[in-house]
Amino acid sequence: MTTPGIPIGEDDLHAYVDGRLLPNRLGVVEAYLKANPGAAAQVSAWRAQRETLRDQLAAKASEPIPARLRISSIRAIRRQRQLQRLKLVAASVLLLVAGGGIGWMARGDWSALRSAQPVMVSDAISAYKTFVVDASHPVEVKASEQEHLVKWLSNRLGKPIKSPDLTMFGFRLMGGRLLPASSDGIAAQLMYDDDQGTRLTLYLRNGETGETSYRFLREGNVSAFYWIDDGLGFALSAATSRERLLPIVEAVYRQVQPSR
Repeated sequence: MTTPGIPIGEDDLHAYVDGRLLPNRLGVVEAYLKANPGAAAQVSAWRAQRETLRDQLAAKASEPIPARLRISSIRAIRRQRQLQRLKLVAASVLLLVAGGGIGWMARGDWSALRSAQPVMVSDAISAYKTFVVDASHPVEVKASEQEHLVKWLSNRLGKPIKSPDLTMFGFRLMGGRLLPASSDGIAAQLMYDDDQGTRLTLYLRNGETGETSYRFLREGNVSAFYWIDDGLGFALSAATSRERLLPIVEAVYRQVQPSR
């Protein structure tokens, strides 16, 4: 529980702006703002941004939630994907047994088959397909507020993140958004586009286990590279070829390496 003795941090200020502070913390933060004009000015600026966004999105907020984004639809899609993965595993087992795969599984390699396509990657591709086609609101916070965007997403994920510079490949940052993730988690999405209208997303999610170099998969017309580093999962997705995406993912991989 938050207590008055804990120093005031940026999370407290964001919670104050959003009206989410616990009662026993509210007075402490208000006293801090009175004694710190700089922090008070920052809070006022955030409130102004919040109100501006509310005014700009008021018409969108009054629209009914699209069927594809309803909780029941998302759950149904996840159940369908889980069933498809189980079918894929079952088919793979039959092939392995027919080809002498029992010995392969006995060496402990079964986990590699199970994790051939992590849930994180499926979620990343789903988020890509959902938002790259949105002409009005593809991102929640625009690139013009890049510093605020990165701080906000870092705070929510619980890990510092970076927005890679991809201008050398013709891609510019459009902005980003916060997303729900499987198992009640939180994920972030950064979106880029180029002059030809191709959009690319970097999906990040905390709480992933293991350490992996990047791996490739393709789902329909979407290519994706994914990897896990220091508990943070990454997935780079675009409707383009593996050959075009490979040098981009190598640049992203270098730029987002956490400080050891």
